[in-house]
Amino acid sequence: MKNLAKRALLRSGLLRLASAVQASGAAILMYHSVLEDPSRQADSLGGIVHSQSVFSQQMELLARGFHPLSIEELQTMLRGEEKIPNRSVLVTFDDGYRDNCQNALPILDSVGVPATFYITVDCVEKGLPPWPSRVRYALRSTRRKAWSDPAGASWALETEAQRDQAFAKACEYCCRLAGSAQEQLVSGIETQLEVSLPASFGQIMMDWDEVRKIQERGHVIGSHTLSHPNVAQLSLQDAHIELETSRSFLEKQLKQPVTHFSYPCPALSPHWTKQTVEECRKVGYKTAVVTDGGLAHKNDDLLCLRRVRPSKTLEGLRWNLEWAFAGRAM
Repeated sequence: MKNLAKRALLRSGLLRLASAVQASGAAILMYHSVLEDPSRQADSLGGIVHSQSVFSQQMELLARGFHPLSIEELQTMLRGEEKIPNRSVLVTFDDGYRDNCQNALPILDSVGVPATFYITVDCVEKGLPPWPSRVRYALRSTRRKAWSDPAGASWALETEAQRDQAFAKACEYCCRLAGSAQEQLVSGIETQLEVSLPASFGQIMMDWDEVRKIQERGHVIGSHTLSHPNVAQLSLQDAHIELETSRSFLEKQLKQPVTHFSYPCPALSPHWTKQTVEECRKVGYKTAVVTDGGLAHKNDDLLCLRRVRPSKTLEGLRWNLEWAFAGRAM
C-alpha cells in the first residue's frame, strides 16, 4: 500500500511542483559496493551492496532526469560562486571496494556521470575490508555458541537475531578504536570465534593501480580515514592521525592534493562534531560529507555536507530524490 501511494504521488507531479519553490540544493548520493549478486556478500558487506543491474538503471536515471555534478563543481556552487542547477546530484562511494573500479566505473563512464571515491587507506594497503565486514563475517560464520565482549559479558549466538545483537555490541567497541588498537580487538574477535576471512577476501579491495585508474578517468579520490573508526568517538590526537595521515598517504600515491573527506559512521552517534569539523579544516580538507540525510545547500558548512541514501531499487532512488528536492525531511 505504501509503495502504491508513493508511485501515485510521483506520477501526480506534486513533488516536482514542491521542489520548484524550495531553495536550490544538491543531493549527494552515498554508495559503497556494486556487485552482480549482492547476496554472495551478505555475511560480510551486509546491506551496503547494490546490484550491478540496478546501479546501471539508477545512473541512467541520473544522466537522463537530473543534473550530475562533480565534487569540485559542487564545492564552487556551495560557496556561492555559481548557481546550483535544479535537480543537481553528486555520486559518492565510501571504502574503496574493487567492484567500484571493475563494475561501477564502466557504468559511470558510459553515461557520463562523475563520482567521488573515498578511500579507507589501510584497507587498500592491506587488502582487507573495513573492520565491520570482518566482525560481521566472524559473528555470522562462527560455530561457537557465544561471544565474550571486552567487558566480559557473554552474547549468545544461537539465532540470527542474537548474532545481530552481538554484532551491534562489537561495533560499539571497535568504532571507538583506531589503528593497531582496533586491529588487535578485531583479530581477537576472529581468534575467539575461530573464524577468519577466506583467502578470496584478499581480492575485495582495490589496489593502488585501480585507485589511480579511477583518478585518471577524471573522477575524484578523497579520504575515508586510515582504519574506518568513528572519528567523533576518538581522542583528538587519534582523530588527527586518521584525518591527516590518510590524506598525506593518498597524496603520495596519487601525486596530487587530496582535499575531500568522508566521515565513517559505524555504530555510535555522533559520527562528527564541531571539533572534528575544525580538525578537518586544520588538516586542509575543503569538503567533508556525513551520513545525515538531506540536501547540500549554498552557504552550508562544506565540512559537514549531508547525503541522500539511494535505495536498492530504481523507484526507491527516484522517490528519495524527489522527496528530498521537495524539501521533505529525510
